[in-house]
Amino acid sequence: MTTYLLAGGGTAGHVNPLLAVADALTAREPDATVLVLGTREGLEARLVPLRGYELLFVDKVPFPRRPDAAAVRFPGRFARAVRQVRTHIRERGVDVVVGFGGYASAPAYVAAGRARVPVVVHEANAKPGLANVLGARRAAASGVAFEGTPLKGAEVVGMPLRPEIVHLDRAALRSEAAEAFGLDAARPVLLVFGGSLGAVRLNRAFADSWQDVVAAGWQILHAVGERNDVADPDDPSYRVVPYIDRMDLAFALADVIVSRSGAATVSEISALGIPAVYVPYAVGNGEQALNAASAVQGGAAVLIPDGELTGDRVRSTVVPLLTDAAALDRMRAAAESVGTRSGSANVLGLIDRALAR
Repeated sequence: MTTYLLAGGGTAGHVNPLLAVADALTAREPDATVLVLGTREGLEARLVPLRGYELLFVDKVPFPRRPDAAAVRFPGRFARAVRQVRTHIRERGVDVVVGFGGYASAPAYVAAGRARVPVVVHEANAKPGLANVLGARRAAASGVAFEGTPLKGAEVVGMPLRPEIVHLDRAALRSEAAEAFGLDAARPVLLVFGGSLGAVRLNRAFADSWQDVVAAGWQILHAVGERNDVADPDDPSYRVVPYIDRMDLAFALADVIVSRSGAATVSEISALGIPAVYVPYAVGNGEQALNAASAVQGGAAVLIPDGELTGDRVRSTVVPLLTDAAALDRMRAAAESVGTRSGSANVLGLIDRALAR
């Protein structure tokens, strides 16, 4: 019986692919032991136990970004975190460590190397995090979600996706989805969303232009975010909701999507073959624009820089796209070639190879 230690967390971008691989391992090997390594502060502290997996803890030790007191304390704190993980590996008889980035991964990679336990790395973003850059240097196998991700020895394996996305039959669910959101299943739907908190830029642009989209014959399902106060015009063709609990239903109904371009979002939309207009979040290191790059280059999506998204830009770019059936057909075909629903299975293949060595 194999014991797997999956390390990662902090954000949904790390936790969700980790849990997708954990589910795939459990489904394939019901007798295997699947453990998760995370911190007490990250999202994994809540989500992992809810999914039924045992969570082992390691101290959160951020890499120092400047020469200050935290940098002086870092070597000792990091060494302690490595010892914590080595204890977990030894006491639980871990056979392989699979890292997904985040604070828990870096000490896991070092501890596994010292314990002579093979390491597999998965990087979800087109711009890899520091922990995975370090882990990939000595990993038995590394996988990335996007073509062109600069990670040593990495193969493009796609994103491990939630089972409800992997097995989503959009056509079969369309009528149920339309009823759930109060829209007409016979008319095309534009889905607009910016994450759980919404995106002010998207909200303002569509508050100014929604009538033009509707005039083009489309309906809109717009998730504005739980903290955004957006006026609902009470038009049956424009549904404004604070948050979408059932994204599988929203994806089943969407004929085109306008959204941010987080790694999971791009991977799910591409895997489902839905044409997209991405508006990368401008804050950070430009990773959202990089995440969208392969879909844009492959012809599956259009990119609009955040600062350029206005009501006028919706009218000049999005509305003409919505009325160009041939262009949308080409984008759907391209999305199916860019995306994959087999990310979890592909990561399992990397793990099997690492164990075989």
